[in-house]
Amino acid sequence: MLAVCYPKCTTCKKALAWLDAHGFEYDYRDIKTENPTYEELKDWYKKSGLPIRRFFNTSGNSYKDLGLKDKLAEMSDVEKLQMLAMDGMLVKRPIIVDGETVLVGFKEAEWERLPREA
Repeated sequence: MLAVCYPKCTTCKKALAWLDAHGFEYDYRDIKTENPTYEELKDWYKKSGLPIRRFFNTSGNSYKDLGLKDKLAEMSDVEKLQMLAMDGMLVKRPIIVDGETVLVGFKEAEWERLPREA
């Protein structure tokens, strides 16, 4: 399992504490220093079944500074993925990747469905 997080993010801290409390083992990746690649984001987007908009950190400064609220509707999915791959701070976090399961953001009810090791 891969946990893609930003160390200063309180939601990420809560998510990691939840994983620890529930006995999950994971590899940690700092989204600011090791931003997801275009190919990773494309794969995670497809596996997640979520709208691509959910991959954007809409409360972040980068999103606001770039005026993406008004621009996203005019962009193709390829352009959106390219933009996300350029700046880790644009990406919603945490992201959990476990095989075919991809979770974006921390919603405990969704995380309860993570597959458990036998």
